[in-house]
Amino acid sequence: MSFTHLHVHTEYSLLDGASRIGPLVRKAAELGMDSLAITDHGVMFGVIDFYKEARKAGIHPVIGCEVYTAARSRFDRDPEKDKRRGHLILLAENNDGYKNLIRIVSRSFTEGFYYKPRVDRELLRRFSGGIIATSACLAGDVQRKLLEGDYEGAKQTALEFQDIFGEDHFFLELQDHQMAEDARVNPQLIRMSRETGIRLIATNDVHYTDREDAGYHDVLLCIQTSSYLTDQDRMKFPNDQFYLKSEEEMRALFPEIPEAIDNTHEIAERCQVDFEFGQLHLPQFIPPEPYDTESYLRMLCREGAVQRYGTITEEIRERLEYELGTIVKMGYVEYFLIVWDFINYAKSKDIPVGPGRGSAAGSVAAYCLRITDIDPLKYNLIFERFLNPERVSMPDIDVDFCYERRGEVIDYVVEKYGRDHVSQIITFGTMKAKQAVRDVGRVMQLSYARTDAVAKMIPFELNMTIDRALEVNPELKKLYEEDPEINRLIDVARSIEGMPRNASTHAAGVVISRDPLDEYVPLYMSDKGVSAQFNMVTIEELGLLKMDFLGLRTLTVIQDALDAIEASHGRKIDFSSMEFDDHDVYRMISSGNTLGVFQLESGGMTQFMKSLGPDCMDDIIAGISLYRPG
Repeated sequence: MSFTHLHVHTEYSLLDGASRIGPLVRKAAELGMDSLAITDHGVMFGVIDFYKEARKAGIHPVIGCEVYTAARSRFDRDPEKDKRRGHLILLAENNDGYKNLIRIVSRSFTEGFYYKPRVDRELLRRFSGGIIATSACLAGDVQRKLLEGDYEGAKQTALEFQDIFGEDHFFLELQDHQMAEDARVNPQLIRMSRETGIRLIATNDVHYTDREDAGYHDVLLCIQTSSYLTDQDRMKFPNDQFYLKSEEEMRALFPEIPEAIDNTHEIAERCQVDFEFGQLHLPQFIPPEPYDTESYLRMLCREGAVQRYGTITEEIRERLEYELGTIVKMGYVEYFLIVWDFINYAKSKDIPVGPGRGSAAGSVAAYCLRITDIDPLKYNLIFERFLNPERVSMPDIDVDFCYERRGEVIDYVVEKYGRDHVSQIITFGTMKAKQAVRDVGRVMQLSYARTDAVAKMIPFELNMTIDRALEVNPELKKLYEEDPEINRLIDVARSIEGMPRNASTHAAGVVISRDPLDEYVPLYMSDKGVSAQFNMVTIEELGLLKMDFLGLRTLTVIQDALDAIEASHGRKIDFSSMEFDDHDVYRMISSGNTLGVFQLESGGMTQFMKSLGPDCMDDIIAGISLYRPG
């Protein structure tokens, strides 16, 4: 094959792209294509998922983005002069180009956001190395001037882009979606190519995978714009031509300029970006003189062991040495020091910190560092569940902080490692089964009562899907088979179910990097501040340090109670010096009086504790372990 789609929007062009990455890549493979690009609107949310899916399918991935260009400077925000934006396709030619693409996209949010993330000529020129650009669609700066009748202005714009990116790094983009505007613009682009020497490419503005998906895409646009399908003046694509066309279809559209088809494949072959997974990029922790990081960690653990245990038995010494050897061997010395440092800071400022969560409580080293307050030897907890040399994965220490003071700890981390080295992490709200039905029902203008009735027929269970609901609820299945309106509602809802609906900030996740973050990940600006554009799983795969700074209201309530006790009784309570042997507590739990008791206050757990009748901590441990997986 000698054609590559270089203008492709996936599901991560939120509520605009209807192409799910997996089916999109598989379709390209079915069509015999050996390469494919991703160029979502203004963002790079999906590039890692796309890269992995493409590699798995034997497709060469081309990593790009369709950026929005500012009318003037990216810093200008005049409602009259700066609301209008152009489009420009940027493709990473190599890994240096990928880093420059990250920088451009990051700054489009952190510096240029006004309605949309925007770039300007100065930004493009500064980070143009290793990037191939194309003039994009009818909304591109060149095409827009042509539609306005300004051929010379369009030509100067094209020459300016060529000057920015370099000769043979800027291309004029032909599209033919059977629209009158395409018919007007394309001959002028061909003329411009002959006059300037800027080469041509042919693309399709792919917004959905198959032609028959056009209707589903239209529903997404209605959800995005809060419109109805019947609205006449809403945002709407003119026809069903915005799909992943075959090479034969593309050649048939441009028979007189076959080189425009061939050039797409040449560009794809030039674009060689490889991602490195699993290589750690931990922040640099600088220990005090005269220590290096390993000797400092060992010293802290030795001192902590004496404070925790008093007498260091052979069992404690052997376990601690084994753990430290594993930590050193796996390259996680700095990780432990970083976590110790911010927890130590929190405790020094009397910010309540949880006693430990998850598998980290199995580490004697973490216990000696006061990262956790649970003695693993006392409870026979297994270190290998936390760190195992035979299962190389980033350690995961989730830390609970007082809900009201969690921000102080994050501020400390930002201050220590640098504002450009720390950010929160993005998360995506997806259209779950009930949400998809409600969204589609509104777009189709079904009555609220009717849509609500269908949504309520979908069982409220974890990971419930529409297909699963049809299997387990005969009433819903019957309605689907007998009522044409409900049949269409469910079919359309099923087509968009699971797609990302919106981007937001993860409640706890924070990423900390060795070099400035935009060396590794593109950044996104939300109402809660700067976030990495990749989710927590991808962040970890790229070897970046992801921490969960969990804000727990229970800790806040406990601290308020301790402060009240000290104020009224003059008694300071230290939980770390207490045993868990107060039988009045177990009687309280066994009686079902568990409101406000962390992990025991749900209706099901309360009833389970009443049935279990625990009289020691081991009973509660076993009870939680048995109940929670269910």
